[in-house]
Amino acid sequence: MKVSLIATVKNAGEHVGEFLLAVGSQTRAPDEILIVDGGSTDGTLDVVRAAEGITLIEEPGANISRGRNLAVAAATHDMIAVSDADCIPHPDWLERLLVPMERGADVAMGAYVARENGFFETCASAVSVPDPSELRAETFMPSSRSVAFRRDAFLEAGGYPEWLDRGEDMFLNLRWRERGARMELAADAIVEWPARPTLAEHWRQYSDYARYDAIGGMYPRRHAIRFGVYSATAIALLARRRGLLALGAVAGALYARRPIRRALGRIPPEQRGAAVAAVPALMAFTDLAKMAGYLRGLRERPRR
Repeated sequence: MKVSLIATVKNAGEHVGEFLLAVGSQTRAPDEILIVDGGSTDGTLDVVRAAEGITLIEEPGANISRGRNLAVAAATHDMIAVSDADCIPHPDWLERLLVPMERGADVAMGAYVARENGFFETCASAVSVPDPSELRAETFMPSSRSVAFRRDAFLEAGGYPEWLDRGEDMFLNLRWRERGARMELAADAIVEWPARPTLAEHWRQYSDYARYDAIGGMYPRRHAIRFGVYSATAIALLARRRGLLALGAVAGALYARRPIRRALGRIPPEQRGAAVAAVPALMAFTDLAKMAGYLRGLRERPRR
């Protein structure tokens, strides 16, 4: 079974060399590598051109969806693996990712973990990035940081939506789910993905995700629940209803339990007390970012 590995880049100079090195060190090498550049100006192209065995496609202005669609169209093989140039695949990533495909899956759903540097990044990733052991095939929606698929399944689902600048992989996942594609989990096919280092970048990241959920009409129920819960909490605080506040505290503790457990397993013992306080605060901060982004996306959606 031959496989084409694709990725998109734009001004990824500080990451792309490490990505290519990791790809070149795979226990199961891809049969070809295609990289689409969307108009880099920082030296990324020099790094890619200097690497051996890379098919480089240049289309300035191409967004991620357009770049991936171009790469799939140019790929020689019908088995496609996808990652991002700011990720570091584990050495056995591709080998393990292809195991479900060898069993006949349409889509192999790989996992990703955060590359954490310091207390903030560890707590922030604990809020948003589940451990691979937590993933369940029936509910997991893979990121195109770590996924493989058959070309015919990709084409039947319509490919990546070029009118979406973010959330394109979730849109494609939903189309696969709707069509009953055979999606199998490869939780041991892992890439490392850099956590955002500041509150401002974390806000921007999750606000953008929610913004494009709204533009793409994705996960309306999930977002409605978030607005409902925070609205009810605000009302309870204003009304000073002790029963409602107690119920909210219990619900909040249950909501924060799993992210806190993740953080406690990832940080040194001396920082665990601080993490118990920081993680719930970061969860609320992330939810506010998502609500702000979703409202922005709703305003933009009619123009899209």
